[in-house]
Amino acid sequence: MSAGASRKIRLGIPKGSLQDATVALFAQAGWKIYVSGRSYFPSTDDPEIECMLIRAQEMARYVEQGVLDVGLTGMDWVMENGLKVDAIADLVYAKQSRGKVRWVLAVPEDSRFQSAKDLDGCVIATELVNVTKNYFAQKGVNVHVDFSWGATEVKPPVLADAIVEVTETGSSLRANRLRIIDTVMESYTQVIANPQAMEDTWKREKISNLALMLCGAIAAQGRVGLMLNVKKEDLPGVLGVLPALKRPTISELAADNGEQWVAVNTIIEETTARDIIPKLKAAKAQGIVEYPLNKIVM
Repeated sequence: MSAGASRKIRLGIPKGSLQDATVALFAQAGWKIYVSGRSYFPSTDDPEIECMLIRAQEMARYVEQGVLDVGLTGMDWVMENGLKVDAIADLVYAKQSRGKVRWVLAVPEDSRFQSAKDLDGCVIATELVNVTKNYFAQKGVNVHVDFSWGATEVKPPVLADAIVEVTETGSSLRANRLRIIDTVMESYTQVIANPQAMEDTWKREKISNLALMLCGAIAAQGRVGLMLNVKKEDLPGVLGVLPALKRPTISELAADNGEQWVAVNTIIEETTARDIIPKLKAAKAQGIVEYPLNKIVM
């Protein structure tokens, strides 16, 4: 076996709330990851990748130490741990959505607290201890920050005066009668790599290509492709309907009974297709085809 054939990168997949979304993202990017219910070592269809399930909170530590060459974790946990890793790519996806998550400062609905400054001398419960301490220090507010092992939303007002907790929609906070008074930070998933691994030419190329395809999969989410044909004389009307990601691709077609036709190919937001396609038909487009996208590599 050649040296190149035996080479592998060690990849960390976040275990927990991001796990299913991450596995689905890798599938869209071209890698199948098979997770067993009891194993922390998923298999893949790529012989050059070894996977391990790691809690997002710990991912940066193992990447920095070189236990993993590359991993996916939240920017929040990289900042919290203050470790030296290389940020390779930003992947804006979360458990329930394609958006960022927020770490918010929340207080009981009926409390007197209206801003961070009102919490001077109070107890704040959170998993994100260091970021929270820095947040209040920058505001000149003296608080006691308690590490929370979980179920943070139930702690006010008995076990804490306020909390700093992560949220996508705010529904869990509202269900526990909590009110958001500030955003401490926004966060999103990042591809992070061990600096020494990135000095290895083969690993750097493999990790960079992995990040490229993941970014392409993220870019394709929520978008579809459109293909259509139109007479050249009617092209301006069709182009006036299309809100293209970039300029549409326009190709000349063979003349039909002396009439000049063109093919138009473009990308649109999936949610707009139901409104755009009837308008394209009204603008004399024909043979309109909507098709799904797996990746958009810019």
